[in-house]
Amino acid sequence: MLNVLKLPGDLKNLSYNELEMLATEIRELLISTVSRNGGHLASNLGVVELTLALHRVFNSPDDKIIWDVGHQSYVHKIVTGRVSEIGTLRQYGGISGFPKPEESPHDIFATGHSSTSISVALGLAKARDLSGEKYNVLSVIGDGSLTGGMAFEALNNAGHLKTNLIVVLNDNEMSIAPNVGALSNYLSRIRMNPTLYKIKEDIQQLIQKIPKVGETTFRYLDKIKDSLKYLVIPGILFEELGFSYFGPVDGHNIRQLIQAFQDASECKGPILLHVLTKKGKGYKPAEENPAKFHGVSGFEISTGALPQQFGPPTYTEVFGETLVEMALKDERLVAITAAMTSGTGLQEFAKRFPDRFFDVGIAEEHAVTMAAGLATAEKKPVVAIYSTFLQRAFDQILHDVCLQGLPVIFALDRAGVVGPDGPTHHGVFDLSYLRLIPGITIMAPKDENELRQMLKLAIKMDSPVALRYPRGQGLGIKFTPELTFGLGEAEVLREGERAAILAIGSMVKTAEKAADLLAQAGIYCTVINCRFVKPLDRKTILYWARKVPHLVTIEDNVLTGGFGSAVLELLAEAGIRKTKVSRLGYPDQFIESGTICELHAIYGLNEEGIYRVITGHPLNLASVEVGK
Repeated sequence: MLNVLKLPGDLKNLSYNELEMLATEIRELLISTVSRNGGHLASNLGVVELTLALHRVFNSPDDKIIWDVGHQSYVHKIVTGRVSEIGTLRQYGGISGFPKPEESPHDIFATGHSSTSISVALGLAKARDLSGEKYNVLSVIGDGSLTGGMAFEALNNAGHLKTNLIVVLNDNEMSIAPNVGALSNYLSRIRMNPTLYKIKEDIQQLIQKIPKVGETTFRYLDKIKDSLKYLVIPGILFEELGFSYFGPVDGHNIRQLIQAFQDASECKGPILLHVLTKKGKGYKPAEENPAKFHGVSGFEISTGALPQQFGPPTYTEVFGETLVEMALKDERLVAITAAMTSGTGLQEFAKRFPDRFFDVGIAEEHAVTMAAGLATAEKKPVVAIYSTFLQRAFDQILHDVCLQGLPVIFALDRAGVVGPDGPTHHGVFDLSYLRLIPGITIMAPKDENELRQMLKLAIKMDSPVALRYPRGQGLGIKFTPELTFGLGEAEVLREGERAAILAIGSMVKTAEKAADLLAQAGIYCTVINCRFVKPLDRKTILYWARKVPHLVTIEDNVLTGGFGSAVLELLAEAGIRKTKVSRLGYPDQFIESGTICELHAIYGLNEEGIYRVITGHPLNLASVEVGK
């Protein structure tokens, strides 16, 4: 059907049976595509019928559909003219795994972080009203994303403005990990009593018919009405915020979904339509383990087996193991994450120290300020959040932690480019947005052993610390038990007179490989593992700036305001003008999707890039595979 239909227009002419057949075909395409390309499988399998019903009832792109986070938009892409391109999903030069307006007019707004869709939709709805237009605006938001504070801010404002807006709550009881918190419990109660909503109108109409006998009686009846509403009406939270609540609706029953969307489109004011879906629907391994299939790099379709990891542990695993070791010795240590327990390696900590572990839901800002409160009471909080998501809590880091000099440790997983998830998920801004904050220490390990040592150093410190490390496996380095360096202390790995390569974090190994290639050509360079972006090792850097004619900085971060900028500032302050400085990093732009290796090669963050900068010529060693 996908090869014959002209979508999304033809959806309006299909029977319910044909829509169900199409849903099955789309699921097969999703499974085969993600098994090869990787991506977000479980969330997309869960919204097949929901997406088909949306495009059946509404007229995209005239009607505006905003997907919160957007990792569940693969079905939307398939039914809006990109089925022939789905094989390029998340590949360099291919279609994005998230909504991207440059790709299609059906992608109204670029999303990638959670809890933004209601705000965007409200802005679109008010723009429509101001222009005197008539189109529908819909926000599709998951129950996990609804835990984000920005979603509540938008709900509050939308209820106040009373403009026509449809919020579709896609309730699958999960974000990446199982949802936590009071809102999750509230939604669970609604799920358990779906039939109660049907008597809402009858109850309200009955109360309104009771004759009023004086102002006192009216006030009592009004209280009775509110009590009855709280007793029997699901969705009362949304009603009190000014929304008309519909649901819950079976998110895999196309007939029910179409009817619900038609009803919602005819109502005035803000509507919340509560849809119950199953993450991983239609693929048994994903249904049984939706967290495992939230985001995958590929898998075997017949068994659901994910690629096995051989070799060294990941940086994430080393972080988690080290934190458990330290927590056994220090009862002050507590761990906080924002709906990413397994993603940040904290599952064992959560198991061993349940009273000292806090998953706050998708609420990064709250996570940071809660950590500040814990630190104020002499606890030692470690906040583990992906680099790209910690951006959301910039003000809290600056105002609530660093302004007060509180000893909060920020563990920034997935620093640098992360591969096919693309610009919304690359952690290439953290060195820049953290370096400008007074009082914070910023460090990045060259390998998994340094990660362990840096975490131990951070725990000993009595001030804010950011520890950033990349996605993926370590280098297979043996662990050393004791600290081998102090605060702000760099490491000279080799010496040479032609140039000095100043590297930070994962780029240190790349710098060493480049130095090996240069040595083969008779060019000998110094390699320095700088370890710290703040404070820099002034003594070591200035010594080599005066000793060699050329400094090369390399970082897995944007050049604007990053590690290389810090080195330039240091040289300017010291009055060093003659030394040539070359900076390798990402330009002043958002970095596209692609494998880590591809992106490093494109932007010169590999051996060949360093070789070319130092020699002025491209690498021409046929026996060497560059970038591997």
